Amino acid sequence: MVDTLIETTTESSIPVFPVRQSTFDDWLKLESQTVQRWISSTGFDAKPGSRAMLAGADGAVERILFGVNDAPTLWDWAALPVGLPSGVYRLDGVDADHAETAMLAWGLATYQFDRYREPQMVPPRLICPEGEASASARRTVQATYLARDLINTPANDMGPDALAEAARILAELHDADISVIVGDDLLVENYPAIHAVGRANDRDPRLIDIRWGNNEAPKVTLVGKGVCFDSGGLDLKPASGMELMKKDMGGAAQVLAVASMIMEANLPVRLRVLIPAVENSVSANAMRPGDVLTTRKGLSIEIGNTDAEGRVVLADALAEASSESPDLIIDFATLTGAARIALGTDLPALFANDDRLAADILDSGLMADDPLWRMPLFAGYSGQIRGKVADVSNTGSTRYGGAITASLFLEKFVEPGIPWAHVDLMAWNLSARPGRPEGGEAMGIRAIFNMLARRYP
Repeated sequence: MVDTLIETTTESSIPVFPVRQSTFDDWLKLESQTVQRWISSTGFDAKPGSRAMLAGADGAVERILFGVNDAPTLWDWAALPVGLPSGVYRLDGVDADHAETAMLAWGLATYQFDRYREPQMVPPRLICPEGEASASARRTVQATYLARDLINTPANDMGPDALAEAARILAELHDADISVIVGDDLLVENYPAIHAVGRANDRDPRLIDIRWGNNEAPKVTLVGKGVCFDSGGLDLKPASGMELMKKDMGGAAQVLAVASMIMEANLPVRLRVLIPAVENSVSANAMRPGDVLTTRKGLSIEIGNTDAEGRVVLADALAEASSESPDLIIDFATLTGAARIALGTDLPALFANDDRLAADILDSGLMADDPLWRMPLFAGYSGQIRGKVADVSNTGSTRYGGAITASLFLEKFVEPGIPWAHVDLMAWNLSARPGRPEGGEAMGIRAIFNMLARRYP
């Protein structure tokens, strides 16, 4: 992974000038006749996303023009570095309101996953002068890269043990405390649901627990689904359903990314991160359809389908998250296909038991070009997850409203009165677009971090 946002360089840098289409004609009149002839011959008209390279007297590229609209978004800026030759660039003529967005977009657009092969190209680098805007852009880019790298890594190298090691590296980087409960110790420490889901794999299930910040600060707890590969268990997925299941730990990747941003920014919070890390496998000791599991909270779960395992491991983690009565709990999970059917792959579904928390997240997401869409925790569907022989079933009694019933299941393990939000996301780009390469993706992390930064300045 190459960090393409740099502070200083001994190399010469090429300036990039944004040109707005609405004022393009007036701008062009101020340029030399040579530039005007070149612009005319190349057909550059400052259309958003278009570029023109201008050569100097020595024939080398002297500056680059980049077409933008009057209010360019993050993804508008992300088109800038795409296709640029390797080299060092700097932004000229970008006002302060857009500088951070442009730097962030550059970083997101130049990401490459190169763990298993040489980089396909040396990406162009951008000089980011010191300042809060640069620090914020770098913080977000680093967190996004972390999430993308974790999700893109295949399950043979990203099992529960490797996920715990990634969490340990992050914790040590920020002087955070970390503990990991592994294997049968989960039973000793009363995390039976996590153990039941992960026991069939030879890489033991575990609960990752990170703590950081002042004990007297407001308590913020993040919970992430860490199913490192989901075969479906005994309710085995078809081959096509398993194709992307290395991404089923995408929720864990998101909370580690948000945690990275919180700690890097030194937000005045008491942060806790809980990740149940398992692999849902097939073995003689795998959980079965019809099994009844106990949980940390004491509620019993009837297994209607072993492929609905994410909510089962989250049940224990959310119960533990509630034990400290934090100021808020936020969980991320690649939980349901139903949410993807409803909202597509780019828009995470947001469920919340607190209207103010939901509104703050949605507003922060819009400001950060990181939108979510609120869906209802409709209590009228609670009967659909009532167990026949246990307190609750991990599957609904019908195939309708699956994202809602999954959220209602999770809500049962959150103590009443604690503000809680649940993000059901894809964590994957099915195709490449500027700033959003095909593969693992961070979704909702900018929205959640911005919400926290506004609440706890």
